[in-house]
Amino acid sequence: MLSVNNIEVIYDHVILVLKGTSLEVPNGSIVALLGANGAGKTTTLKAISNLLHAERGEVTKGSIEFDGTQVHDLSPNELVKRGCIQVMEGRHVFEHLTTEENLLTGTYTRSDGRSVIQSDLERVYDYFPRLKERRTSQAGYTSGGEQQMMAIGRALMSRPKMILLDEPSMGLAPQLVEEIYDIVKNLNQNEEVSFLLAEQNTNIALRYATYGYILENGRVVMDGKAEDLKNNEDVKEFYLGVGTEGRANFRDVKHYRRRKRWLG
Repeated sequence: MLSVNNIEVIYDHVILVLKGTSLEVPNGSIVALLGANGAGKTTTLKAISNLLHAERGEVTKGSIEFDGTQVHDLSPNELVKRGCIQVMEGRHVFEHLTTEENLLTGTYTRSDGRSVIQSDLERVYDYFPRLKERRTSQAGYTSGGEQQMMAIGRALMSRPKMILLDEPSMGLAPQLVEEIYDIVKNLNQNEEVSFLLAEQNTNIALRYATYGYILENGRVVMDGKAEDLKNNEDVKEFYLGVGTEGRANFRDVKHYRRRKRWLG
């Protein structure tokens, strides 16, 4: 479904952010893109969805292929029409519009008629019953969890084959994070929507993903099946906070005594 091949991204013609990043998302899968803040996760998603130009960034090397087509020269809305859409970090909604109006903005690129769109809207409400309860509420007065649901529901209204989901757990209570991820799992299984998740919350991402990539300083330093990554000693110590002798104590500087293997 998606193949990112050795891409390099530069901002302002001088700042190198991604350095030969490669990853794949098979059709119908959930793939996690993991790493700390600043590792390059959001830049990777924006490179795929062609949103870099708004921030004076560009892909200078490598290639990106979605559903068998090179997408480097496509505009973001053309990519949405082909079935790939990004849900931005930070739960961006149109605050002055109602919940339902926000969802309907996701149909901007569609031309298949009102009855089909109405049917899709009810389908979104089936996945997000809380949004149905708040359908007439102004989006700016809804909760953070409801806004995240709204952003995902709006993406679903475009009838995507793949959703690029950026930091869905950020700023949400653990119970809401579980609820969001359960919905992602249901969408993947029932609607056959593929997901590429950019997450700092490695623990929950690896519970729902089938495969994962770990980014550090713009490079993929490790990848593998989610279960294998969860059991990897480096991942457990540096991303899950669990050392070889149990859960790490971050006040103990000895926690950092073992060098990450990928650094040599």
